Amino acid sequence: MNCIHPITVWLTGLPAAGKTTLGVGLKHRLQAQGLPVVLLDGDAVRNTLCSDLGFSHSDRTENIRRVASVAELLNNQGFIAVCCFVSPLQTMRQLARDIIGPTRFFEVYVDAPLDICLQRDVKGNYQKAIQGTLSNFTGISDSYEPPSQPNLRINTAKLDAEKSLDLLYINVLQWVENNR
Repeated sequence: MNCIHPITVWLTGLPAAGKTTLGVGLKHRLQAQGLPVVLLDGDAVRNTLCSDLGFSHSDRTENIRRVASVAELLNNQGFIAVCCFVSPLQTMRQLARDIIGPTRFFEVYVDAPLDICLQRDVKGNYQKAIQGTLSNFTGISDSYEPPSQPNLRINTAKLDAEKSLDLLYINVLQWVENNR
């Protein structure tokens, strides 16, 4: 299968909802099909391209602007970009959509309730935010606006990782095929 119309798969959701798990799995499956794909993950980007940014509203918006610009460049070079970012506000995701373009932007809401995300929090960030030692943390001291009309919603509290990945993979392939 050739990817004539490269897209950006934008996975959004609360921290620890499963975005990176799904993004890594999708990348591997797409690569196994011979498709060129690059994964852009929030933690990795924060340590490199956006290491000069904090977590204020303006810094988060700039983080998303930079990532969307990289994703657009990748798409223009024939790559599928898989982006795993909390991107907490609708305005931020709209900015990404505007930069990337509506026919290339596939928004996936990785939906998990806060209590499940708290259980999955291997980094301990939720606990730090609850204790007040970590500010501007989405889901605790900062809000998250769920997408109103994502291309796909995956409830990772109800579906295990493999079934969630199956659903994501099938829908991404269908979208790529329908938007050639």
